[in-house]
Order: sequence, then C-alpha cells, then structure tokens
Amino acid sequence: MIPIDALIIFIITTFVVVLSPGPAAIAATTEAASRGFSKSMWLIFGIAVANSVFFVLSATGIAALILTSGLMFSIIKWTGVAYLLYLGLRMIFGRFNPISVSNEKIEKSPSHKAFGRGFALEIVNPKALLYFSALLPQFIDVANPIIPQLVIFCLITFVLDFICYSGYAYLGAQSKVFKNSPIITQIINKAAGGLLVFIGLRMTSIER
Repeated sequence: MIPIDALIIFIITTFVVVLSPGPAAIAATTEAASRGFSKSMWLIFGIAVANSVFFVLSATGIAALILTSGLMFSIIKWTGVAYLLYLGLRMIFGRFNPISVSNEKIEKSPSHKAFGRGFALEIVNPKALLYFSALLPQFIDVANPIIPQLVIFCLITFVLDFICYSGYAYLGAQSKVFKNSPIITQIINKAAGGLLVFIGLRMTSIER
C-alpha cells in the first residue's frame, strides 16, 4: 500500500523530530523524576493524543489537495524540504540549555490530571501541525486509497511519541542524567540535525 522507501523515510524523519529535546521531552523527564516512570505514562499519553489531533487537522485537507493540484503538491514539497533543512541546521548550529530535573517529589495527583497536563502542553505548541502539513503529502501514494495510509502514518506517529518520550522518562526516573549537563542534549540535537538535513536533501527527488 505504502512504498517501503517512503515508509522508512517517514519513520526516520518523524523519529528524529520527536526525539529532539523540546518542551514535551522536558515535561516527560521531569514528570518521571518527580512522580516515577509509571506515572509519567499518562502525561506521555496526553502528549501523543495531542499530536494525533494535529495529525488529523493536517490530514483533513491534504487528500483533496494532492489529488487535484500538482502545483500545490510542489509548493508543499519544497516548503517541507525548506522546513526540514531549517530544523536540521538550527539543531546543528543552535545553542541548547541542559534538560534539568528536580529532586523534589511532587504531591501525588490523579492520572487524568497528568494526561491533561501532557495534552495541554503539546496542543499549544503547533510544531506538529506545521510538520505534518508540510511533510505528510510527500509520503502518500495517490495511486492507492489515501485514508488507510493516513491511519497507518498516524499510528506510527503515536507509537514513536511513546517510544521517544518514554526514553526521556526512563532517564529522568533512573539517573537524573540530564541534570546540569548539556552534553547529551547537544549530541542528540546535532545528530538529529544532521539526519534532518540529509532527509531534506533526499526528499528533493520525490515526485508526485
């Protein structure tokens, strides 16, 4: 249904974008450090659901656009390439503060409140909406039904959210490895930036 090369590129690109440290990664790390790894799963679930909402919003008008307008596809394609290059170069050359975690235990709260915090944190950060709007059309095979492809991409994104943010939560819960140390953050960002630049250049060859 989905070309294997497009599927692989989508997985790698989305994984790199999700993995790069940001507000959601900081929240997952801090939540696990203060409340424990298992409790942080509800916050991560909220983040993943918020990203799924952005995915649906992005996909709503995409199907019609890529089927009816070759010019629109070209505009979206080169916007996506430029966006990936921008993200990649900013990760490589930008300055990043360390992800710090608190040693203080926070008072217990119901799980649904942790979910709400994660959802609220991510829903006000429209990076995912911009990402999917710019990149998603380039991975869709218009010769096959579009809705099943969107469902597959959405599920992949949801799983990658859980994998990446669970990794941050585990580190926050077990070792306080990010505390006052920018080294890991810088390594992750520079490696991720290099991959995004490579993928952005690779996507210049994608045709409708």
